[in-house]
Amino acid sequence: MVTARSPRFTETTQGRLRRLNLATSLPPIAIAGVVLLYVDTRTWWHVVVLAPGVAAGLVAFERWTANDLARVALPCAIVAGAVWPLGVLVTGSPNAYWGFCAVGSLALREVRRRRRALAVAGLFCYVAVVGAARLLVERDDVREVVVSYVLIPTALTVLVTVMTMVGERFYDLIRELEQTREREAELAVVRERVRFASDLHDIQGHTLHVVKLKIALAQRLLLRDAGRAEKELRETYALVSDTIAQTKELAYAQRRLNLSAEIENAKNLFEAAGIRVRVTREAEVDAPASELLGQVLRETTTNILRHAQASQVQITLSESAITIVNDGVTADTLPELRGLSTLRQRVAGDGGELTVDQQDERFLTAAVFPPARAHAGATAPGKDAR
Repeated sequence: MVTARSPRFTETTQGRLRRLNLATSLPPIAIAGVVLLYVDTRTWWHVVVLAPGVAAGLVAFERWTANDLARVALPCAIVAGAVWPLGVLVTGSPNAYWGFCAVGSLALREVRRRRRALAVAGLFCYVAVVGAARLLVERDDVREVVVSYVLIPTALTVLVTVMTMVGERFYDLIRELEQTREREAELAVVRERVRFASDLHDIQGHTLHVVKLKIALAQRLLLRDAGRAEKELRETYALVSDTIAQTKELAYAQRRLNLSAEIENAKNLFEAAGIRVRVTREAEVDAPASELLGQVLRETTTNILRHAQASQVQITLSESAITIVNDGVTADTLPELRGLSTLRQRVAGDGGELTVDQQDERFLTAAVFPPARAHAGATAPGKDAR
């Protein structure tokens, strides 16, 4: 039966996108920071003053990609915020705002939503007001000061902030899509449990009702027709034994399956979990082999929903074989799948071969019977080793 996937097996798309962002964006951002530092530096002690701002911006970006900015946002903002006025008043560095621009735009997400607009306004005003303070030490060319220290830093801070907020909204959409997919997967699990419960009810509900009637009949016959009562009790015993056997078969996925119904059920489960599925029929499956192939499909479907982070599944059927390939590999090593291990024994006992393989970020499950063996017929359901 299908159970919900544990979060520890799930690597979120949002996390992968953030790491990709780190790998592709951090080098050019670091280069830009170093270039600006080089342009603004005219003596060795300028490096001592300006470098902490660049470092704070890089640390904030790295922690943001790791979704751990809250822990370092305040220290980085303090450091970068101190560098900007020092760059304006002491070193004459119009690009010293860079670190505070980076930290401030990224840290806005950590501010409560109702205060975010105030924080955005504060960020822009701080950059502009501190830049305007250059007029206290340089009054010869007011226009140059306003352009270099006020307009350009403020405009670029606005641009970077807007781009960062758009990027964060993109991550929010990704997270919402993942949550929707998780809910759909949970719904698929519930549907599978309902299906299992329905099968169990079909086996036991009717039997228990019949057993109740037969025992009541045997009680009435016990004194006047002991032979008939004994017959009813024997039939009740046989009926209970058969029900126990069917229940075991259901619990161990050994109940006779309809392959076409299993394919349709697998498609419904995958689609409900947001997984694209494609079924290719190369030939009509032999009836003797279809039951075990259906069990392989059911167990593989369960494993994909429980353990994989798949986006697409390919099911291929031939005359005496089935192949299921998914792209949801979540570990470097092949996981232990007990259900498939049990099925491998049953398939081998019928002369077939069950293959489980993982390579190139794809997980493959394939069961194949030799054509001659497929026509010879599969073994009875109750023979599986437990």
